[in-house]
Amino acid sequence: MIRTFNKYLINFFALVILSSCSSIPLNTENSCDIFSEKYFWYKYTKKTEEKWGAPIYIQLAFIKKESNFDWLAKPERTKLFKIIPYKRKSSSFGYSQAIKGTWGQYKKETNNRLATRARFKDSVDFIGWYINKTNKLLKIPKSDAYRQYIAYHEGWGNYKNYKKNKKVILFAKEVKNQANQYRKQLFKCQKRLNRNKYIIF
Repeated sequence: MIRTFNKYLINFFALVILSSCSSIPLNTENSCDIFSEKYFWYKYTKKTEEKWGAPIYIQLAFIKKESNFDWLAKPERTKLFKIIPYKRKSSSFGYSQAIKGTWGQYKKETNNRLATRARFKDSVDFIGWYINKTNKLLKIPKSDAYRQYIAYHEGWGNYKNYKKNKKVILFAKEVKNQANQYRKQLFKCQKRLNRNKYIIF
């Protein structure tokens, strides 16, 4: 009886901790507010920037556009006869909205076998890996939020046809503007964030 109760208690606290770590920030429009609320997210994005050369503000802008920082984000389901819920539009999931195939490629190439799309740390590393690969394959600068996002959304093979897709052009402009906003905000608080680099959990 006691052992069963302890098991439930451990599971409850594990769920509480996971939920608190994965909850959506209160203000997703401001990078300083995001990192003030979730400092370890700054450590993860900073590490990704150092590892892959993907600017922090672009990482955030991608996630803002793709999932609005919802760790359980999924595409809407299509509907049969306009009323019956059916299959989802794609297999994309989590912060980065990576699809299963590309996520599998990322895990294989980085040897990050335990990576999960619902974990922020893995999601930003995936975005960094993708941006770095886009730079190598398509010669798009890592700081070019507009064209990097088009490649992210359309895929490397379909990038050459993006001008036919007015929707993705609109999305890319939104990401570019959001990245610029995050960059300006970070300029005001990054020194403070860097001073906290010795904080551990």
